[in-house]
Amino acid sequence: MSDTMMEQGSRAVVPAKRESLWTKAFQKFIHDKVGMISLSVVGLYFLTAILVWLGVIAQGWDELLADGQMGPTAEYWFGTNINGQDIFQRAIYSTKTAFEVGLTVAVVATITGALVGSTTGYFSGTVIDEIFLWLMNCLDCIPYYLMVAAFAVALAENPYAMHIAMMSCFWMGTARLVRGEVIKLKNMEFTEAARSLGVPVYRVIFKHLLPNTSHILLVEMTLLFITAIKSEVILSFLGLGVKDGISWGLMIAEASGEVTAGYFSNFFAASGMMFVLVLAFNMFSDSLQDALDPRKI
Repeated sequence: MSDTMMEQGSRAVVPAKRESLWTKAFQKFIHDKVGMISLSVVGLYFLTAILVWLGVIAQGWDELLADGQMGPTAEYWFGTNINGQDIFQRAIYSTKTAFEVGLTVAVVATITGALVGSTTGYFSGTVIDEIFLWLMNCLDCIPYYLMVAAFAVALAENPYAMHIAMMSCFWMGTARLVRGEVIKLKNMEFTEAARSLGVPVYRVIFKHLLPNTSHILLVEMTLLFITAIKSEVILSFLGLGVKDGISWGLMIAEASGEVTAGYFSNFFAASGMMFVLVLAFNMFSDSLQDALDPRKI
């Protein structure tokens, strides 16, 4: 056999490089038109929130710019409220509030749920698992809005009472999902091999189990972001949410008295911006979930 034929044979048996699940998921997502459009809308909102945070736009949201309430004009696109404040600037500034609440609650609740879920899943059937399950069942029995009111009273009207209440409730759903996944993963060969080699428990959990639940955690974080924003709007409308600043919930609460007088700008500005963001994030979350589904990759 010639050297050329041997070289061709050796090249023929070299296996093709396999793409990782994350690479396949990324390729699938970027070819999802709905997912990319929704991500673009969310990105535009996020850019707006950053510009507000940097002090570039909507810094006059609390200034009395006009003499009382008026409808949309060339200067005030959405008109002004009863105090003469620019509704458009207030709606834009509220984007920062939405992302502050959404990101803070989603990140902390997801991390908490991941830690509790992985621990209880690894020690399923033990006293540790029973204690955490009992705690989650007890918290589930308390109506969410009563818990927020309790936190607001206990923290003496602290502006972060709403954040603490959300984070205290929202981690449980993530914890249950991660627990179920870890129970399945801990009996697989790679986990048993790590234990047989004497790998410490914390390394088994954080190096072998939690990384294999990252697709669940990513989707859960997007869903918690949406839930946190909607909850903030409801709580602020009820007077239990944002205390220092402005949000879409506070704007809708203001609009409840203005609608009867025939002024709808405040209501439409706040609810419209919230609706577009929540809808885009829902569509983005659905596309992300489809892209990360191991059965569809």
